[in-house]
Amino acid sequence: MTKEELAAQLNGLEYPTRIPGTLIIAAQSAGLVILCGASDDLMEFYGARREEIGCYDGGMAFVDADGVLPDRDCVDGDEEVAEYVHRQKSAKTIEALWSKEDGYSWTYKTDIPHATFEVVEDGAPYCRGIVFALADAA
Repeated sequence: MTKEELAAQLNGLEYPTRIPGTLIIAAQSAGLVILCGASDDLMEFYGARREEIGCYDGGMAFVDADGVLPDRDCVDGDEEVAEYVHRQKSAKTIEALWSKEDGYSWTYKTDIPHATFEVVEDGAPYCRGIVFALADAA
């Protein structure tokens, strides 16, 4: 499955977003990561990697070939901090934009090649999520 094919299947999901298990398994098998927003403070990653990053009023996530770096506030201990800093140096960024595009609560900005899909709430746009290949974050 390609990122474009997966995004097409995700398009039109209703918020709160519940991604069907079959699509999460397909994403895992294809090395794809699904990103969408939740509430007013979360970036939710599913598929090849599962992570939740706090981003009240917007924020930044870091991704490398090993996956999404954990929320910096959750990193503890000298070894974990050293690993986080080492990975962050070469990681690509995904910026979560809160209410920056007309009609959307969440959109994302990144240089990682990706496909987009729309999550709706009561028929109106809520989030423009993205799907990307974990390999493209290397």
